[in-house]
Amino acid sequence: MQSKPIFAPELTIPNGVTDVEFYKNAFGATELRRFSNDDGTIHVSELEINGALFHLHEITQNYSLSPDKADGTTVTIGLFVEDVDAVINQAIQAGAKLKSPAQDYFYGYRQGSFVDPFGHHWQIQKTIPQTNE
Repeated sequence: MQSKPIFAPELTIPNGVTDVEFYKNAFGATELRRFSNDDGTIHVSELEINGALFHLHEITQNYSLSPDKADGTTVTIGLFVEDVDAVINQAIQAGAKLKSPAQDYFYGYRQGSFVDPFGHHWQIQKTIPQTNE
């Protein structure tokens, strides 16, 4: 039994094994386990980025909740990292589209955002010292 709650977003991707590679290349994600359906599609791939868990599900006849089917997404996945700029650049190199370049904000965060190739919105961020303005 886990001692603390873990928030693990579930993302839907169109091409299973091929699309899992985006998350490995963009974030250095590690695939912890994978369960496949009888037809070979991915039922779930569990990944982690520096201890942050998330799950990928391949679009199938029975599981089709994805940003393109919903005319976009209403969720942004926030990921805290040490080097915001490096992670954003790595994701862009892996195929993401920049939404907002990284910048420092007065409320004490450095943030930037992008949309991954499958329509999921990511906000990459870290805490920085606040300015007294």
